[in-house]
Amino acid sequence: MGGAFAKHLLQAGFAVAGFDPDPRRASEFKRRGGNPAASGAAVAARCRTLVTSLPSIKACEAVFLARDGIAAHARRGTVVIETSTMPLETKIAVHEACAARGITVLDCPISGTGAQAAAKDISVYASGERAAVEQCADVFAGFARSMHYCGAFGNGTKLKFVANLLVTIHNLAAAEAIVLGLKSGLDLDLLFKVIRDGAGNSRMFEVRGPLMVANDYSDAHMKCEVYQKDIDVIGAYAAKLRCPTPLFEASKPYYSSALAQGHARDDTAAICAVLERMAGIERKPSHPRKRKGRK
Repeated sequence: MGGAFAKHLLQAGFAVAGFDPDPRRASEFKRRGGNPAASGAAVAARCRTLVTSLPSIKACEAVFLARDGIAAHARRGTVVIETSTMPLETKIAVHEACAARGITVLDCPISGTGAQAAAKDISVYASGERAAVEQCADVFAGFARSMHYCGAFGNGTKLKFVANLLVTIHNLAAAEAIVLGLKSGLDLDLLFKVIRDGAGNSRMFEVRGPLMVANDYSDAHMKCEVYQKDIDVIGAYAAKLRCPTPLFEASKPYYSSALAQGHARDDTAAICAVLERMAGIERKPSHPRKRKGRK
């Protein structure tokens, strides 16, 4: 996600400094015209508008709250566009820690996959101080298709929970439909073409259906091991509210099975392979060489 944001912002004419602990990502960023920094602290000290995209609670707490984090090094008046999917408590903690130092953190989760981010086909659920959101309007326009102002800080995360609850269910529904087609002996290219053009279509069917049809999940838009964090966060939030989520709960075992069956680093569309196994279907991977040695 962060690499896609940086690419689009550079194309939009922004001067972009950034940090990624992966040297390959940093080199790619530099080739595109970005200015790689030695640390997150160096970026925080230099830029007045920051965009963070983080994979875990641990990473979020480190980037914001550690000795070399944003709270300690960003200047007063800095605005942080925090785009990660995190527990609401984590977002509030970093918001409060930064506010105490005159730094404004906006809660701005992203709706869309990594592939959609690469195509600038994502939407931002922006919440927090309205003036700061308006101040960052050009930045949002630089890396996203749309931005929705959602009100008070935390509303963005709540809406992302709702959105990802639907993604979890719709992804499984797409896999279920593909497997039914397989068992029926249908040509999957035909199935995808026809269903996408009818009332049964969904955004997840459009985005992940091609991966399921191709039986190749190695080019992950969202890795199963990363998405498990989102599933856990949403489940805990719904349980805290004592809100029934029967379809979401029914979906969870299939994602766990995908992890258990070796798909941790594959796209979440790999739950189709889980259902195929249950249905007694055996398909060879489209690109077996890519998968050699996968753990």
